Amino acid sequence: MSSARRAPLAAAPTVAALLALAAALAGCGASSSSQRPAGPSSVTATRPPSAPPATPTASATPRATAASPPAALPVAPGAGALPQTRTVPRTDSAAFRNATADLWLAVTTGNPRFGLPAFFPEAAYKQVKAIPYPDADWQYRLYYDFTLDVRAAHALLHPGAQLVRVVVPAADTVWVGPGACYNSVGYWHAPGPRVVYRDRGQERSFGIASLISWRGVWYVVHLGAVARDVATGIVDEPAVGPGVPGPPGGC
Repeated sequence: MSSARRAPLAAAPTVAALLALAAALAGCGASSSSQRPAGPSSVTATRPPSAPPATPTASATPRATAASPPAALPVAPGAGALPQTRTVPRTDSAAFRNATADLWLAVTTGNPRFGLPAFFPEAAYKQVKAIPYPDADWQYRLYYDFTLDVRAAHALLHPGAQLVRVVVPAADTVWVGPGACYNSVGYWHAPGPRVVYRDRGQERSFGIASLISWRGVWYVVHLGAVARDVATGIVDEPAVGPGVPGPPGGC
């Protein structure tokens, strides 16, 4: 992480302090306090055939029209300011479908702001992490890395690429409890979900390094990588075909 990534901030932590903090957070693994949820061993984000047509789908690519420019969809407005719950996130919910549509819109346009509703809320992060300056860590590390990774993933795609599905490895999903990974409160964690898409007639994919939950909703917290040595965008395990989710672990 270079000093160019840090804007001056009154009473903000030093670059060295944030570097040390980032390394410590990246080094955390799912500890013995992690618990696996009951449920199926794998899940795929798809729209049930019986779902009403007005509900956005994870496999639909948002399109711009003359009357309607591209816009992000709501995921869970205001939820980050509310207390955490142990509700296991679902992949058949409107929140998940909207989050995956927003992430895909960000990647296809190269504009990370479209992915903000799908990104772990700053207000929730301030509740989760028992660290100095969690808001600065969110802004200058987590979200900044996300913007770099969105643009890196964008460079992989050709015009007209279509989202097929997002696969979340439910068998590897664990509850990371308070006290682990500098947490004040816990969350569900899913390592290495796969974004599967079709580009020029070929199925391809890339990973999401880490999803974590807030109040029963999945959010991206690391897209390309959990940690990096330099300020550059990273694409997680790009592959021809659906790829392999995981590996398990992390926080």
